Amino acid sequence: MEGINLIPFLDLKAQYVQIRPEIDAAVARVIGSGHFVLGPEVTAFEERFADYCRTAHCRAVNSGTSALHLALLAAGIGPGDEVITVSMTFVATTAAILYSGARPVFVDVDPVTWTMDPGLIEAAITPRTKAILPVHLHGLMADMDPITEIARRHGLVVIEDAAQAHGAEYRGRRAGSVGDLGCFSFYPGKNLGAFGEGGAVVTDRPEFARRVSLLRDWGQESKYDHIIAGYNCRMDEIQSAILNVKLDYIERWTEARRSLAERYDALLSDLPFARPQPPRHARHVYHVYAVRSQGRDDALTLLRDAGIGAGIHYPVPVHLQKAYAELGYRAGDFPVTEMLADEFLSLPIYPELLPEQAAEVVTTLRSAAALRPSVAGSGGAEHPQSVMTWSHNRRAS
Repeated sequence: MEGINLIPFLDLKAQYVQIRPEIDAAVARVIGSGHFVLGPEVTAFEERFADYCRTAHCRAVNSGTSALHLALLAAGIGPGDEVITVSMTFVATTAAILYSGARPVFVDVDPVTWTMDPGLIEAAITPRTKAILPVHLHGLMADMDPITEIARRHGLVVIEDAAQAHGAEYRGRRAGSVGDLGCFSFYPGKNLGAFGEGGAVVTDRPEFARRVSLLRDWGQESKYDHIIAGYNCRMDEIQSAILNVKLDYIERWTEARRSLAERYDALLSDLPFARPQPPRHARHVYHVYAVRSQGRDDALTLLRDAGIGAGIHYPVPVHLQKAYAELGYRAGDFPVTEMLADEFLSLPIYPELLPEQAAEVVTTLRSAAALRPSVAGSGGAEHPQSVMTWSHNRRAS
């Protein structure tokens, strides 16, 4: 629209411009080397990303979905097994479980953190349960201490879906380092994004790392020596070279995201939009900055009409997707998840977003609240649980 400064939801070009000489040199280096798959760039990235996640091992793969799939297989998950996870996630979490031959079993999420509710896990455990797969949503880690305690008590593996949580922390521990395995995506829009697809599995357990290494490369222990049936899930050298450059900047970019989130928090404080409420012991890395509004669709339309990019993460929970109807879930099975899907509104957030642009986003939201009084945040009387603080004894800081 004329006279409107367009604010994109994400601006990958702005990031590239800042580091273009380094990126271009890294790509040229790979092209000149003639080595394009599982070479020195991959090895270097694996070592550096393991250090960043504070884990002993990292295995780079070709997507976040592959990371989840191979982590499940490496942990011995297969046909007849069940994996407890959540429906408030991208479908890849569920798809990877099904790829392994196992069945996803959903539990609801916490109304404050929007991540797996540990209090619902034990009721979902059956003799077929083999793993718990919490999702670190929007850049906030799930409540991992009770999750891992339940897992240890029942002899279950914990696999973290950390696709949105590069550098997030829970009680001083990095995403990917708390469970038995952690899975990351480097899809271009992630906090650490490649120039295409990419993913990684991190772990402290050498046997899991070795099995992922085999599974990603056709089950080869050495060339043409296939000791297990594997897949072609290798990361290429160009993506690793790009990620090696970007890894130098991730902490700077993360702090920029956190600063923008603080600005949003302050600007939204008098508006009827429920904001993220990370607990004091967590480091939220804000892959997504989502608010909640009962008038979400009207607010989304107003933002888009003003030339402001906005989104919904996620509008239809996995258990209500047609593709997964065979799992047998119905509307009403997970009321918190379904409420969030109806109310989530994701605002622009990326390191290059200017403070004045964030202010313009909130000015438009202010107009939405003024034009439609029913655009009441979930902190209203209908949903008093939304304004709960992280005060339960089991979650105390």
